Formats: sequence, C-alpha cells, structure tokens
Amino acid sequence: MSTQNPSSAGLAELYERAARILPELAEGAAERERERELPHAQIRRIAQARLFTFRIPAEYGGAGSSVQDVFRFVIDLAAADSNIAQAVRPDFGRVEALLAGPEAERRKWFPRFLAGDVFGNAGWEIGGSNGEIRSRITRHGDHFKVNGTKFYSTGALYADWIGAAALDDDGEKVFFTLPRDREGLHLIDDFDGVGQRLTASGTTRLDDVTVHPDEISIRDSGERRSPVTPFLQLYLAAVEAGIARNALTDAVDFARERARPIAHSTARRSVDDPYVQHAVGEIAARAYAAEAAVLHAAASIDRAWHAELRPDLLTLASVEVAQAQVFAIEGALKSAELLFDVGGGSATGRTHNLDRHWRNARTVANHNPRYWKAAVVGAFRLNGTEPPANGLF
Repeated sequence: MSTQNPSSAGLAELYERAARILPELAEGAAERERERELPHAQIRRIAQARLFTFRIPAEYGGAGSSVQDVFRFVIDLAAADSNIAQAVRPDFGRVEALLAGPEAERRKWFPRFLAGDVFGNAGWEIGGSNGEIRSRITRHGDHFKVNGTKFYSTGALYADWIGAAALDDDGEKVFFTLPRDREGLHLIDDFDGVGQRLTASGTTRLDDVTVHPDEISIRDSGERRSPVTPFLQLYLAAVEAGIARNALTDAVDFARERARPIAHSTARRSVDDPYVQHAVGEIAARAYAAEAAVLHAAASIDRAWHAELRPDLLTLASVEVAQAQVFAIEGALKSAELLFDVGGGSATGRTHNLDRHWRNARTVANHNPRYWKAAVVGAFRLNGTEPPANGLF
C-alpha cells in the first residue's frame, strides 16, 4: 500500500475542522428543531470538511484514527445537535463496514467519502417480524429490478447515495447502493417521532428501481460476529452522551441567564441556590460518566481490531458496548429531566425548547430496549452466555 496521501487530513486537522464547525451547528440547533428546518447545509458542510473520514486508513487518504477517536467526535457532534449526529450514523457505519469488507469495496467507496459525499440508509421495514425484509430484487437481463418500501431511512433525505437491502429469488439478502436520483427511488419526509425529528428517518419507496450488478455489495452471509454491529450500537450510546452534555450546557446557561431563585430561597441569584447547584452538579456527573462509558467501550472495539478481530475480544466488545448503552441512556434521560429543576415555570416555555433533550434521548433509547441490553450482559457475566450475533449486539 502507498504512503499517506499528501492531501489527506490527519486526526489533529480533523479535530481542528470540527472545532470550527461544531459551535455553528450548536448555535441554531434548538431553533431548527422547533421550526423543523432540515439541516441540509450543515450536514453538507460536515461532509465537505471530510469529517466522515476519521477511520479511513491513511493509505486511502483518511486520518486512520482509532474507534475511540471517532467517538470523541461523535459525542461532540451530538452535544452540538443530536439530530445531525444520528442523521449521519449511516456514513460512519458504512466506513466501518468497508474496513471489515473486501478491498474492492474500499477502493470503490472511500474516494466518495473523501470527495464529500453523504450516505443514507433505507434498510428497515414495518410490518412482519423484527428485521424481516419483504422487498424483492429480481434479475432482468443484465440488470436487476427492486420493489419495496422502507421505513426509518436514517439520513436518506440528506444523502447522495442510498444503501438498501432486498431478497432475491432464492430468498437471500442482497445489499446495494444507489444514487439518490435513480428513477423510481422516492424519498418521503414523513418521520413523525416525538424526538430526533430532523434525522430525516422517513419512508423510502422503491418502485421498479434498476440496480446494476456493480451496485451490489459483497457481504458476509455467515453468522459470525462483526465489529460493525457494536460500533453502530455504541454510536447510539454516543448520541445519548452528547444529549446529556447538551442538557448540561442548557442547564448552566438557563441558571445563569434566565432563572430566578424561588421565593423562599436564601439565595439572591439562582446560581447560588444550593438546590440548583445540586441539579447542575448531578447533570454534570451523569454527562461525564456517560461519555466515559462510551469511550471505554470504544477502546474495547479498538482492542478487537488490534487483535485481528479475535472472536473472544469481539464478544467482550459487544458486552461492553451494551453496558455503555444502558448507562448512557439512563444518564441522558435523567439529565434531561433534571434540567427543569434549575428553573421555574418559564423553563417549560416552547421558545426555549428544553424538552427536546428528553424527547431526543427517549427516541434514541427506543431503538433497542435497554432492559434487553442489561439482561444479555447479566447472562454473559453469570453464565458466559454470548450476546446474540445479530444487528442489536
């Protein structure tokens, strides 16, 4: 392999770019969500700054960073705007899948990331059993046609490329990636969740869409544990950690700038009220611990990579990620609740949009129930029972 591309950005430079962009994302986040303004320009700027390339190896022109490095950025991004952070989850997930996949796929798609392209996802469907795919892909001469409807198409409205899956005539799952302007590919902005409203996670409809053979990805069809799954699961925990930190930022700002002490308080300023101090201190502790848990679990994934994806280390990484998820979810939900203890009735005003933190944390948490995570961890610690080798662990 070649040496590092002279035009590539190293880790320090990516962090510097992030430090310039993230404050701008944070400044308008509450208003964007309140007014439902989809952050097209903001996501495009992240892509053009090559902030999806942390994990792309240096020989391909990326930063070649660790899993822990990229999650430091993801937490920062979620603390600025958790909607944007979750909307670009497919980009980071695809890079990770390419690292675990064949060389030909890396050479095909890494240049698109370096060029500033954005990738969306159209994988899940509603109806049927969990994870069931009913979309069909059939051969038509030298190409294929696909028909079906997808939901939870995270980030698709922002994307240049849409990744999806369908069953072929033999009932085998086929993965493919299409340009967003392909005829018959319809992206519908109809996501109506209580939180994460700007993730563009609506419906994708595939109406007799042409798929060329070179648009089909090579995937491992076995049941082996993959490093991509714990990465994607930890990504959700990182979003929760960012939400907790964002709640802390708003709690401090509200207490300093807007809150008044309750009538019978001995404090003249809200920031001197011991109960406000307690609430902010507890939020700070929970946000700090959630972030630490995510980064600790990220280091576990790194250890598996460094050991050439040794099965026992992959299993341990899946367990540690599940532990981090349980804690990060609870930390974000509690922080978002405690935020209202720093102010009185005015804190509930829609203009402040402080309820977005709880709504966003709750929506992310509902992706995968934390009680299942805790139970799987307990079974592993008690009996050595390995987590399921599916998309949730």
